[in-house]
Amino acid sequence: MTSAALRYTGVSVGYQGTPVLTGVDLELQAGQRLALVGPNGAGKSTLIKSVLGMSQVLSGSANVLGRSPAAARGLAGYVPQTDTLDADFPVSVRQVVMMGRYRQLGWWRPTRPADRRAVADGLEQVGLADRARHRFGTLSGGQRQRVLLARAIVAEPRLLLLDEPFNGVDAVSQEAIVRVLRELSAAGTALILSTHDLAVARDLADLVCLINGRQWAVGAPGETLTATALRQTYAHAAVDLADGRMVLVEP
Repeated sequence: MTSAALRYTGVSVGYQGTPVLTGVDLELQAGQRLALVGPNGAGKSTLIKSVLGMSQVLSGSANVLGRSPAAARGLAGYVPQTDTLDADFPVSVRQVVMMGRYRQLGWWRPTRPADRRAVADGLEQVGLADRARHRFGTLSGGQRQRVLLARAIVAEPRLLLLDEPFNGVDAVSQEAIVRVLRELSAAGTALILSTHDLAVARDLADLVCLINGRQWAVGAPGETLTATALRQTYAHAAVDLADGRMVLVEP
């Protein structure tokens, strides 16, 4: 039997021994897309970081690509919610994406033709091949997010994690990111993304996990994105299911 890309059983995660999120039971196969949904402070980022070995698994069993989270980090890609790159730093779009090849390349070795092809293909995939020579800081927020996605995918990860990839992103960039994520999962990459956008979760994800301090529900979008489950997760915030759309009104 092929091992799961992710298998969490009875997991609690947090920092310095203090749990942020408890009761997590997840299983994700290659090529599946999982959306983490919950309010601010629910533990979505902490859960993502636990998969990367960047936050603590305090209890339970955590298996990532057949290894412990820390041991699997080199096989996973990560697109953070906010990047630490200084917008004023004179680095080109191509150079930012090339950072994703350092795992194969090493910091001090010259780039190879294969690395340059991978970077060119990555920028083509996210629709920014014409911006390769531009300074990263001159791009729009949505374009920068697409560059960071290209940086992650040129590392050829088996599991890709994205923390709120659509925050502050324009419609064109959101459409491009969704297209790329579908292409990646079709090629066998497992995806985990956190989002506040219920429409994105419903339309993009194979599985949705509702969390807020603990796991409230997990399953197909039609089973989890219900009025009852969302009210529980969002602490009884109002949910309007008009015209097939779900709107949360924070209390």
